[in-house]
Amino acid sequence: MKISFHKYHGAGNDFIIIDDRLASKISSIEKNHQIIADICNRRFGIGADGLMLLRNHPEYDFRMIYFNSNGYEGSMCGNGGRCMAAFAFHNKIIREKTLFMASDGLHHAEINSYDGNTVSVSLGMNDVKELKEMENGLFLDTGSPHLVKFVSNLEETDVYTEGRKIRFSDAFTPQGTNVNFAEIIENTIHIRTYERGVEDETLACGTGITATAIAAHYKGFIEQNENDVTLVAKGGTLNVSFSPNPQRYRNIILTGPAVKVFTGEIEI
Repeated sequence: MKISFHKYHGAGNDFIIIDDRLASKISSIEKNHQIIADICNRRFGIGADGLMLLRNHPEYDFRMIYFNSNGYEGSMCGNGGRCMAAFAFHNKIIREKTLFMASDGLHHAEINSYDGNTVSVSLGMNDVKELKEMENGLFLDTGSPHLVKFVSNLEETDVYTEGRKIRFSDAFTPQGTNVNFAEIIENTIHIRTYERGVEDETLACGTGITATAIAAHYKGFIEQNENDVTLVAKGGTLNVSFSPNPQRYRNIILTGPAVKVFTGEIEI
């Protein structure tokens, strides 16, 4: 069975996207975790941090289903959502604005500009209702759970070892958490992320970048009236804006590039 796919990335966070609006082929393999993991394998498959299906939705433009590279369905992926919007735009499924359903509920996205395969996409994220101080850092949920730890030596931080230790620690059992390490250098937030499900450091993480921007504001590491934050990941630069109040963070927008890399077919 041959399946057509599209490869996209958002700041180096890369995804395999399959148009499955007919739900004819993928439905038979989506619960086979090993097949999805094999497709995402960087040495024996296409290679990606995750695989996404675009499916029809009865009320909105489409439904986004996200699988981590381990083959299991994951929680919300911010860069994945931006790439999915870019894919839908490239394929004329949407115009400049869209409403779509993801694992954590309804999201809106807007195409700001485009130049060939590169699209600037702003993605609306759900409100953050609670931030929790913990021994290792600040914990919050931006569609996926994240611990944010501010460090003074980001480049020397062993993200894999330290992140994995926290991800599998008793405090976060049984689901675990994503772990972000951040450092503020000349008023710019630099970030590295260990992602659960990928079980490694990724070049960028949209929900992690969102969590870190909010955490920096909450901790007072950026100006309290600043609600438009630039963050630099290993794979590129993204922007987060929000409206803070004492109870929750609202109107959260994640903005950055989404790039089409190539299109192909794979035999399953």
